[in-house]
Amino acid sequence: MIARPVGRAASGTSASTPAVGELPVPRLARFITVFAVFCYGLIMVLNVVGEYADARKTTISIGCVVALVTMQVIHSSRAAPSWPLRRKVALLCLQAAITAVPTIAYGLMWGSMWGFLGGSLLLMLPRKPALICYGLVFINTVVLAINIAPTGLYAIYLVQSSVLATLVIYGFTKLTVLMDELLASRSELARMAVSQERLRFARDLHDLLGYSLSAITLKGELVRRLIAASPDEAQRETTSLLEVARQALGDVRLVSSGYRDMSLRDEGVSAESVLAAAEVEAEVDIDCGRLHPVVDTVLATALREGVTNILRHSKVRSCTISATIEGEESVVLRLVNDGADERREVSALRHGGGSGLDNLRERFAAIGGQLTAGPLEDGIFQLEARAPLRPRTEDEAAAQARAGAGAGVSAGASAIRAA
Repeated sequence: MIARPVGRAASGTSASTPAVGELPVPRLARFITVFAVFCYGLIMVLNVVGEYADARKTTISIGCVVALVTMQVIHSSRAAPSWPLRRKVALLCLQAAITAVPTIAYGLMWGSMWGFLGGSLLLMLPRKPALICYGLVFINTVVLAINIAPTGLYAIYLVQSSVLATLVIYGFTKLTVLMDELLASRSELARMAVSQERLRFARDLHDLLGYSLSAITLKGELVRRLIAASPDEAQRETTSLLEVARQALGDVRLVSSGYRDMSLRDEGVSAESVLAAAEVEAEVDIDCGRLHPVVDTVLATALREGVTNILRHSKVRSCTISATIEGEESVVLRLVNDGADERREVSALRHGGGSGLDNLRERFAAIGGQLTAGPLEDGIFQLEARAPLRPRTEDEAAAQARAGAGAGVSAGASAIRAA
């Protein structure tokens, strides 16, 4: 089945495109993180100004606040997680030293700044060492609060302010990282969608136009031979050639729109006419009744590809095409022709057989069917396509794979892509 093109969002714009006047989400998250850090720093500056009358102590403490705010902004940047571990440890030691200076020298208990250190530890170190180091910082904060705070309630306030600062710094920074990763993932998905659409377009051109162009070539050569000997028959063949050309033009338009239903029975009639024009004795027997549109399209595509491959072999003299219902759940299409070069066919199959057979195998796998092609004895080549009467969906394929795994059966199944 020819895949439909990737549709646009209902609004007509990309889901990741911000509205006019809005910041992109990662940039907004980064701005909020930096703003929160500066707010904590401003609170600490106000606390220091209100704590000391001594200008020297105030200046040194404010200098420490500015240094810690600057370091925290750097530690919360996008590049920080990718730094070498030695560099991270050196910066964290420097941050710890600056954080401890006002506490050791002046007895200043600034919970938010210890919270900065805790957030940086959680962000920059591996998980286990980060948790251990943060536990030490938390214990240090509790001990300092008990020894420095004038009352128990104030000690609790200092501890909780430190924990809250750690959570805010860690949470906002991780949110920014997740937004960056989400945006990168969506961009990658968009690139994959474009790539899939290109593959679909190339595959559909191969499947639909390869057959039509081969038929046009053969009928054109036939008309050229008949013009002098049989003008009336040449005129009839010219009419047939124009019909094939119009069909090819319609196929091109349908490929660009992304979808086309095909009929196995109609393709059988067309194949018989084209093979006759190529002087190939063809026996066509399509006896499978009305099929599901998806199955009908996939089988018709397989018939087109098979006939196109037959027309490439100049030694082909006879061909048998049949489609029958086998059992109660499957329909089988067989194309058998003579004149096959066994060495060439084996080499083609071994190296993928071109894009046509690979595309067909993917389409049949997507609906729960299978396609096999290969040489038989005495220069006979057979293409067999087997499809279920009711196409299997991707969800059903996944459910079947899970059931097989639960029963302990190794299915060896790969992910099935919707056609």
